[in-house]
This record gives sequence, structure tokens and C-alpha cells, in this order.
Amino acid sequence: MKILVVSDTHSRHENLKAILKRVGAIDLMIHLGDAEGCEEYIASLAGCPLEIIAGNNDFFSDLEREKELEIGRYKVLITHGHYYYVAMGLEDLRKEALGRGMDVVMFGHTHRPFLDYGKGITMLNPGSVSYPRQEGHAPSYALMELDEKGDAHFRIEYLQ
Repeated sequence: MKILVVSDTHSRHENLKAILKRVGAIDLMIHLGDAEGCEEYIASLAGCPLEIIAGNNDFFSDLEREKELEIGRYKVLITHGHYYYVAMGLEDLRKEALGRGMDVVMFGHTHRPFLDYGKGITMLNPGSVSYPRQEGHAPSYALMELDEKGDAHFRIEYLQ
């Protein structure tokens, strides 16, 4: 199973189209917020099921602010992250996810890619498709793949 994880598209979709072309067929897309009203368009681009939540720039959105998903044997919390002040640190989000019994927490908001396997939980931020803030400023995304044994593998990739 191949899952594409993106965030912070901010109504700019050219990079998302390039990412989808690059990764090929996917089984699920997860969008971690700041789609800015383009949810239906993003769903049509994905060509597979889409899980999407509201970000801090999704004004007047009916999207949920976070979701708990089951992906294979993994319990996954998806959130934009701003309610947990992720720009100031990740401990609040880590504690919340662990308290809910999650295996993985995925978040956006900072526009900086991040992957950490420590302290009992996998934390993943794919960065931003449209407005990256990390050194080099390359648009980024993440892939979560479940192998034949059901083990999850994560990687962050960049558009150059």
C-alpha cells in the first residue's frame, strides 16, 4: 500500500500535479490542511481516496480539524498542528498522540519537513508543496508504504 502525504498546498497545484505524476499510482492521499477551499479539486487530482483536514488558512471550511485513521495495523492521527502550537515545539502534539494510543502522528503548518521515530511514536511532517521554509526551499512531500508484512516505511522526498 502506498500513501502520499502532503500539506500546505495553499491553492497552488502545479507542484502537486508534478508530485502525483512522479509517484505514480497511490492507494490513499492524506492532505494535512491549508487546501484553501480546493478539497474537491485535490480529490479529483488524487484519483484515489483522500483524507483531508482543515488547516489554519481553511477559513469557513467544514473539514474536520483532525482525524484518527487506521492504516494497516497502525493508528494514525492527522492534524494540521496549529492547535498544538507545533511551530513552538512538538511535545504537546507528541503527548496528545501518545495519550490517544497512536502509532503515528502526521502534521503540517510549519512548512518544514520532519520525520522522527523517537519516544514511542513516529512523527511526520511532509513540509509544504507550495511554500517550503526549510533550507533550500524545495517543495516536499512524504510517502508511507506498507510492505508485504504490513510494516510501515516512511520517507520524505523533494521536487527539484
